[in-house]
Amino acid sequence: MANQEIARRRTFAIIAHPDAGKTSLTEKLLLFGGQIQVAGAVKSNKIKKTATSDWMDIEKQRGISVTTSVMEFDYHDYKINILDTPGHQDFAEDTYRTLTAVDSVIIVVDGAKGVETQTRKLMEVCRMRNTPVIIFVNKMDREAKDPFDLLDELEEELVINVRPLTWPIESGPRFKGVYNIYEQKLNLFQPSKQVVTEKVEVDIHTEDLDNHIGTPLAEKLRSELELIDGVYPDFNVDDYLKGELAPVFFGSALNNFGVQELLDCFVEIAPSPRPVQAEEREVQPEEPKFTGFVFKITANIDPNHRSCVAFCKVCSGKFTRNTPYLHVRHNKTMRFSSPTQFMAQRKTTVDEAWAGDIIGLPDNGTFKIGDTLTEGELLHFKGLPSFSPEMFKYIENADPMKTKQLNKGIDQLMDEGVAQLFVNQFNGRKIIGTVGQLQFEVIQYRLENEYNAKCRWEPLSLYKACWIESDDPAELEAFKKRKYQYMAKDRDGRDVFLADSGYVLQMAQMDFKHIKFHFTSEF
Repeated sequence: MANQEIARRRTFAIIAHPDAGKTSLTEKLLLFGGQIQVAGAVKSNKIKKTATSDWMDIEKQRGISVTTSVMEFDYHDYKINILDTPGHQDFAEDTYRTLTAVDSVIIVVDGAKGVETQTRKLMEVCRMRNTPVIIFVNKMDREAKDPFDLLDELEEELVINVRPLTWPIESGPRFKGVYNIYEQKLNLFQPSKQVVTEKVEVDIHTEDLDNHIGTPLAEKLRSELELIDGVYPDFNVDDYLKGELAPVFFGSALNNFGVQELLDCFVEIAPSPRPVQAEEREVQPEEPKFTGFVFKITANIDPNHRSCVAFCKVCSGKFTRNTPYLHVRHNKTMRFSSPTQFMAQRKTTVDEAWAGDIIGLPDNGTFKIGDTLTEGELLHFKGLPSFSPEMFKYIENADPMKTKQLNKGIDQLMDEGVAQLFVNQFNGRKIIGTVGQLQFEVIQYRLENEYNAKCRWEPLSLYKACWIESDDPAELEAFKKRKYQYMAKDRDGRDVFLADSGYVLQMAQMDFKHIKFHFTSEF
């Protein structure tokens, strides 16, 4: 029974550059999962301007995702968990951490623009973890690059072998549909956001194909399919599962075209929950005892209650509501009376969850990203670092009457991992470090709208923050004295050196040979 439950789980992240149409794809996947009432854009004639998964006000106003949202639904016999990640590069860190909690990834690529910088970076993380990848080439109903050129670009830019499993017939206004190589069926394109297009079983070697798409296009399709068979190896599921081969699908997510083929093939070939590496050992999903780790914390998912939710990936066994579990970092036992599963902001309480599932646990400040829950075993899961920030500003209280609200807001937002807080040891001022400018705007907006607190930023010119440690206490002390103005503490009380230029950092590394400089928080 346990193994059957685990085998039907599919947990994946959708990653893309912000303009690639990831939002439309997420909406349509939810449509197939019977979540039509949520994906209102699909059902009603008034098309919503925001995605189901973008539930924060700032996401709706800007039309971007600023936080990963978690959604789950049933499809045929499978239980699917989607993690919709922010595409904007300023929020890449949230996406990196999300990739530690999934078993496979769907990359969305714009048919006209091809592979963009952000996609390339995220693919590097998938390669490091050997995560299986499926590629969906979107917006084929608009003018797009030649599909063979696109395949070459995917191989070159993402450093992975590809194999098309569907093939487009033209693009833009001439777009006729896709031929499903995997199922050997023809899908004819009808631009419609409401209707799922019908599949036609066609033998491509007969005149039947000519009747559907015309003789010139039929001839072209036959020769292209012949070329594909000659150039690309047959699709091998094992190569895909090892992360060495990416199947490619073509379609138009906005028009609900090509999405069902992607989903049908995905549930069939995508991996069920995979083993997870802890520092002590490898954890197998089929193990009877529950283990899980927190990979994300979201503040204010319900603004009326100021509540935080810690998202926990179940790595093995079965999680049961109201059962005592060990919080490894605090070494204390905790019970959870209302664990939840999510549909973006809407949540339902669950009684049990299996390996591969993602559950939300109420958090009143007890969790940090990377925390482990077990049935008693002392385990520490790896791979959830915070990166060294590249932009810094002093944060000041703009309304002294709201100091308490401001401090609570900063604490909860820092728990989410959107940015990092350092306290300067020289003047005691709070410094926020981020990867991109947009994060400062999001923090200011959320403090004002969710915590009723106002802040103002003061510029601070720094090059990089790095965590320092040394086996030589005397040298460490000498360094801290010499660099007193540039020393800070992070939220865990660790020493952080705020280098004001690349040259200063280089000289410090040369002068103090026994001090280790770390550029991620995981060391």
